[in-house]
Amino acid sequence: MRVWLLLKVALRSIGRNKLRSGLTVLGIVIGVGAVIAMVGIGEGASSLVQAQISSLGDNLINVFPGSFMSGGRHGGAGSMSTLTEEDARAIEAQVPFITRLSPTADSRGMVVYGNQNWFTSIQGGDADYFEIRSWPIVSGSGFNDSAVRGVAKVAVVGQTVATQLFAGADPVGQIIRVQKMPFTVIGVLAKKGQNSWGRDQDDVVVVPYTTVMKRLSGQTKLSMILASASSAETMPQAVAGIQELLRQRHRIGPGADDDFTVRTQQDIASVMGSTSRVMRILLAAIASVSLLVGGIGIMNIMLVSVTERTREIGIRMAVGAKGWHILIQFLAEAVVLAAIGGLAGIGLGFATAKLVARFARWPILVPPDAVLLAFLFAAAIGIFFGFWPARKASRLDPIEALRYE
Repeated sequence: MRVWLLLKVALRSIGRNKLRSGLTVLGIVIGVGAVIAMVGIGEGASSLVQAQISSLGDNLINVFPGSFMSGGRHGGAGSMSTLTEEDARAIEAQVPFITRLSPTADSRGMVVYGNQNWFTSIQGGDADYFEIRSWPIVSGSGFNDSAVRGVAKVAVVGQTVATQLFAGADPVGQIIRVQKMPFTVIGVLAKKGQNSWGRDQDDVVVVPYTTVMKRLSGQTKLSMILASASSAETMPQAVAGIQELLRQRHRIGPGADDDFTVRTQQDIASVMGSTSRVMRILLAAIASVSLLVGGIGIMNIMLVSVTERTREIGIRMAVGAKGWHILIQFLAEAVVLAAIGGLAGIGLGFATAKLVARFARWPILVPPDAVLLAFLFAAAIGIFFGFWPARKASRLDPIEALRYE
């Protein structure tokens, strides 16, 4: 039997009961649509997270005070104040493959300019902070080592702060008050957008870390140490060197927990990637249930069709049709039903993904192989669930079929 004739007969049979056929493939449409939408949204979100992690800086190493395990208890990075300026300078001087390093001291507070005020993050760093974070200054300049040593009251503002306080005017050279203390704005940072945790990276004022510690917060320990490795290949050696040096400096004995945590971009990307993969697999598995339900619907409707067309089957066999002809005919109808549902589901999936991406403001990425796989899986559902009704039709006795009313 020719393929085009099979398709013609299958489409004609499906067309006789358009409403019933439409309801039958609804499960396939929803299942394929859900798979495509979940893959598109998941891949888009993953690419956005990777871009945001990359925006933190090139070959970035973060050293946090505190450990995820301390004394058998989960404290979390940042749960203790254990890092000092001396630790930072020792890392810079003694650990190989470290090209840049910046101690950091963070705070939060009110920033005021004229009659405008804005509560924001105050981040303290040294002269290398902007290079380590790969954060260009689009207007003015950053501060230098002498400003750090001199505990200078100078500030570089992020785009959000510049917009909120200056409303389009040039901030460079203006005096702002940070926690009621006057600071001179010397630069404006390029826009970075949100990080992978959803925080606005541009909502920040960057000042020398010594200024935060001695003028603003009064803290004696660092919030974090940022460092850049010479390359991605040397990061493991740099991390190992930092861990070994800090354990020595903090007099941590063998087998004892670290009182610090070292994290790299790869660590963050790996955790986020693993979480994203698990979520995509889980969502795809849930969506696949709709495909199975759609397959059961196809099987049920094909069984009804076999019963309704018993006399037609008998006539076909009486004029020479073989059992395998009948089997292929009904199997073709099941596959065509599933394929129609698959195509409609692909369209629904793309539309849903674009709608979600529009409101969530992230890109969608649907790999072509995911589309092909979803369509083939839908067709396979048609073959699997259509085989039993087709087999039942092919085994009907022609004489009994002709007598059927």
